[in-house]
Amino acid sequence: MTLKLDKVNRGPHLSTLVASSISREIAQGRLKPGDQLPTEQALATTFGVSRNVVREAIARLRSEGRIWSQQGRGAFVVESTNPTVLTIDYEALQRADSFRNLFELRGILEVQAAALAARRRTEADLTAMGDALAGMRAAPYGSVAWLRSDLEFHRTVAEATRNAYMGQFLVFVSERVRESILAAGNQQKSDDMARITLGEHERILAAIRACDAEAAQTAMRDHLAGAALRVGLDDGEAEAAPTPPVRHSRLRKAIRKQAAG
Repeated sequence: MTLKLDKVNRGPHLSTLVASSISREIAQGRLKPGDQLPTEQALATTFGVSRNVVREAIARLRSEGRIWSQQGRGAFVVESTNPTVLTIDYEALQRADSFRNLFELRGILEVQAAALAARRRTEADLTAMGDALAGMRAAPYGSVAWLRSDLEFHRTVAEATRNAYMGQFLVFVSERVRESILAAGNQQKSDDMARITLGEHERILAAIRACDAEAAQTAMRDHLAGAALRVGLDDGEAEAAPTPPVRHSRLRKAIRKQAAG
């Protein structure tokens, strides 16, 4: 068994990069069903990372149904060629088309989730959403802390739907989006962007608090359209709309001005 494993570049998600590299070995047949993975120490040396990073990567692969492990024996590639666990390959998300597709899926799920949350939310849900917004206000725009609070806001919206499957899918998809944004580092960062983004979240929360499902859908749809612009996705569809919202026109101008300056 000859594996093609190289040291990974330093970044905020080393365990994701390690897990992706091992997944690629499985997908390309260099690691076959039933094969045992190298030891944690061997993998740590090969990738140039700590054993803790390797453990996190192994735990992720195990949760994705790609490997199984046994105390004292090590980790093994699963025998089944048809895993039942949803996975999204990290390397694939480095391609613009794959990232766009993931963003589209996120939009389909989150717009409906906002409507359900408006109908089913509790006071505890509203408090959790408000706490997440407070975390965003306290963190520098586009930072790890900001994105963590942003993810927490969307997670609480998903939980407010009272649909466990909706919550699982949304957290999974949103986390993959967050990882890709962090890795690419392509968010425009400015005080204007922070103000605009916070305003979008505040409108979502206000609609959910008012139990207005239609307004919640509109606010979430507007937010995701703005988010797509901020991470560099083409806004051709928004431009083609007969009467795009004024705030999106201003948003495009702010982003382009920031990029030019």
